Amino acid sequence: MDEPTETAVLALVPEAEPVVGEHRRRLDPTTAAGVPAHVTVLYPFLPPAEVTTATVAALRAAVAPVAPFRCVFATTAWFGEDLLWLAPSAVGALEDLTTRVCRAFPDQVPYGGEHEPHPHLTVGYGSHASLEELRAAEAALQEGLPVVTRVDRLHLLAGARTADSWRVVAELPLCGA
Repeated sequence: MDEPTETAVLALVPEAEPVVGEHRRRLDPTTAAGVPAHVTVLYPFLPPAEVTTATVAALRAAVAPVAPFRCVFATTAWFGEDLLWLAPSAVGALEDLTTRVCRAFPDQVPYGGEHEPHPHLTVGYGSHASLEELRAAEAALQEGLPVVTRVDRLHLLAGARTADSWRVVAELPLCGA
């Protein structure tokens, strides 16, 4: 396994794998790197060498006050014609988690400031597949929806842009007030 070069704070959605897994393997290059189906809370996060016990404790403290919540992915959506994704019902709760993590780590900017964060579960990228392939995947996904999950923790993952390199570094439980 290659040495990790980056980290991310994610809400993993294992319940989506049976529905999106085959499509993500073909249409989303992060899948080959070992990143499971997820909603991004904060990416990029700190360089792996800067992740310490104190970092994990601060992440846990930031998200612990949030109560676990139900999230339903009932529809597909697009960012232009470049990105096919599943739309989560719990947008507000997911945005709150991003806000909390960013407050705890104010130097970490979602997506490096390239675009505003919007909770979503990526299925495929136009840079990795044709529009026709993405539209075919969207049509096929319809029979597997909705995907229902309970978000009761976040995960800190670390990896590189190489095959099967991403691993869970820490679990960050949502405990509620």
